[in-house]
Amino acid sequence: MINSTLILKFLKFCVVGFSGMLVDFGTTWLCKEKFGWNKYVSNSLGFILAATNNYIWNRLWTFHSTNTNIPVEYGKFFLISVIGLIINNLTIYILHGKLKLNFYLAKLFAIGVITIWNFTMNYFFTF
Repeated sequence: MINSTLILKFLKFCVVGFSGMLVDFGTTWLCKEKFGWNKYVSNSLGFILAATNNYIWNRLWTFHSTNTNIPVEYGKFFLISVIGLIINNLTIYILHGKLKLNFYLAKLFAIGVITIWNFTMNYFFTF
């Protein structure tokens, strides 16, 4: 049975994730549309900046981490995020590149997929 503490953590994780999504989409849009960068490079940069934003807020607010070894904790979080980035780009490649779904709709779907991945792995592995 899922307890209320876990549900609250997941909801906080989603709020933090939403802020990360704004960072991600904003960065991706700026780099892709305004700077003319490759869409996968733009997507990767947006994702990395969002992951850093999410680590800070999840450490402080969602999981209330007191781990003093921040570099190791961030490394775990970032490793999970990099695996999520691979899943993210693969999902976009399939939905946009192969199935011709709108790029940003494919990106939104990919974010939903990796939300579950990231929460589960960070709950059990990072924090």
